[in-house]
Amino acid sequence: MSNKAIVLDANILIRAVLGKRVRELIFSNAGAVQFFAPDVAYADARKYLPALLEKRGVNSQAALTVLDALESIVQPLELGVYSGLQAAALQRIAMRDADDWPVLACAMTIACPVWTEDADFFGTGIATWTTDRVELYLAG
Repeated sequence: MSNKAIVLDANILIRAVLGKRVRELIFSNAGAVQFFAPDVAYADARKYLPALLEKRGVNSQAALTVLDALESIVQPLELGVYSGLQAAALQRIAMRDADDWPVLACAMTIACPVWTEDADFFGTGIATWTTDRVELYLAG
């Protein structure tokens, strides 16, 4: 196992369930990269996925099984792990979206980048990768 790590935002977890590309990137790099997500990212994914799946006519139980399987690779981090950096994370991101502080605090705790499609993370002092570029980080 390398010491390369990345924190996933809820939108990446959702994309991993809904599409193949993100899921394949995670599974194919699981041996070389440590993937993390704050516990609230999983809670958000479980909250928003059923409606998204219904719109697409996809069986939500099967899709949520994919999310459960991701938890064995994308390690959920409990609030106690990252709550100590809440104030610092909020200072960096609150003007854009205060709800994103847990993802930023996790990245600050582990000292690694964030994988997201959310532009609110740009300019927070933490490297940010989007899906169209993350392969460069994962392979590097």
